[in-house]
Amino acid sequence: MQQLRLRPERQRLLLLLTDGKPNDLDHYEGRFGLEDTRHAVQAARQAGLHPFCITIDEQARDYLPHMYGPAHYIIVDDVRKLPLKITDIYRRLTT
Repeated sequence: MQQLRLRPERQRLLLLLTDGKPNDLDHYEGRFGLEDTRHAVQAARQAGLHPFCITIDEQARDYLPHMYGPAHYIIVDDVRKLPLKITDIYRRLTT
């Protein structure tokens, strides 16, 4: 994150690709992973970055708004459709 903060560009996008909820089988699951990620997203925003999440997890509607906010994520129902969604994602991020 520090390296992105030092970049001279006006907009710095932090794009996260995921298959589902954050968890660590050895340390935590559920609420802890969600809260840790939410705090990391907030820290990135405070550092001037724009975090955006792309996921294939159909249950993500239940937890991504809490982590990223209502307009900072997209759910792709089929990973093969991702190239087709890139234009929509770019449009959402630049308007």
